[in-house]
Amino acid sequence: MSFTATKFSHSLLAVPINSSTPRSNDKPLSFSSDLFKHNASSSSFLGSTQKLLRLNARRSPPPVAAVLLQQTSNLLITKEEGLVLYEDMVLGRSFEDKCAEMYYRGKMFGFVHLYNGQEAVSTGFIKYLRKEDCIVSTYRDHVHALSKGVPSREVMSELFGKATGCCRGQGGSMHMFSKEHNVLGGFAFIGEGIPVATGAAFSMKYKREVLNQADSDNVTLAFFGDGTCNNGQFFECLNMAALWKLPIVFVVENNLWAIGMSHLRATSDPEIWKKGPAFGMPGVHVDGMDVLKVREVAKEAIDRARRGEGPSLVECETYRFRGHSLADPDELRNPAEKQHYAGRDPITALKKYLFENKLATEQELKAIDKKIDEVLEEAVDFAEKSPAPARSQLLENVFADPKGFGIGPDGRYRCEDPKFTEGTAHV
Repeated sequence: MSFTATKFSHSLLAVPINSSTPRSNDKPLSFSSDLFKHNASSSSFLGSTQKLLRLNARRSPPPVAAVLLQQTSNLLITKEEGLVLYEDMVLGRSFEDKCAEMYYRGKMFGFVHLYNGQEAVSTGFIKYLRKEDCIVSTYRDHVHALSKGVPSREVMSELFGKATGCCRGQGGSMHMFSKEHNVLGGFAFIGEGIPVATGAAFSMKYKREVLNQADSDNVTLAFFGDGTCNNGQFFECLNMAALWKLPIVFVVENNLWAIGMSHLRATSDPEIWKKGPAFGMPGVHVDGMDVLKVREVAKEAIDRARRGEGPSLVECETYRFRGHSLADPDELRNPAEKQHYAGRDPITALKKYLFENKLATEQELKAIDKKIDEVLEEAVDFAEKSPAPARSQLLENVFADPKGFGIGPDGRYRCEDPKFTEGTAHV
């Protein structure tokens, strides 16, 4: 099943974005499909509480640009695609479980925010990208890096603070970066990564339209959570991206909780997707616990950006199975709510789809599980045996010109001078 690009383009052209007439009576831009229409017993906005379900019952259906999904096949994916999606999701889940084990064994330190439960979003979007495309993440960034192709051993080593990590041990859990794989970083403060992603998208457009690099049709994904969507950077970048028709997709990972703050208590309108049409770009809400639905929306939004038709805002409603971080006792969320979403595990749902449509056998999936177990055991072994960063790295990447501060007249790093840390505590 796929969106029809021609109809989608025509529907957008019907809305006078560049018209001088007011848009007050225009329909907001969005794309929709039958995939997102739930049966009468469920809500199109899943919601974490009865309050949200009641809100959804009162509201009218979201306006759309008259774009319907055309069914070309009963199957949403091929066998090969299904196995790729399954392997990536299991890798993400198993990696995070291994991180929790290592953290509690004292192998890694600081704040560690795990992604368990949200794998359908990372896999659904990132596995549709090219290597040249860019992603920008948040502090919950391990799985995004893995989906983009950063080797497990490099991510694990970074979490261990080792020199063999993807940032040579200087980034840690919240700052995964890989130039080779176009992972432009995880960002500890919410909203920080959105301007970086917008800038990356601008550079892509500049290369194509100003430098005449015809093959520069790359796309940027900006991942962030529901807690970010009331921040200024979010609105400013939506405006710039729409104004300049940048090749970017804003992906909201709405897990319904910003640390211990319920999404419903933090925003006047919990339907984040509506903020896209307000800026003249498509806004879509999708079930972020279903990788196949996420993938369908990702295809349309990414292809649309690659064609030069501008940005999209996609709200993926998902749920994290663990606390905000490994230091969070997770006592604020209702146990019934957690149990409800545990019953909607995205990996279990994909496995069921693969079995029901005879796209994979139990033996094939068990082989993938075994392969990932071996990969992670090797990653931990590699991280444990890797060296700690040299002390000379201490002042690297702090200033654009380290010689202005970190290097002495003799050309050596000041931190190599035994007196450099004189009078300070050694931990």
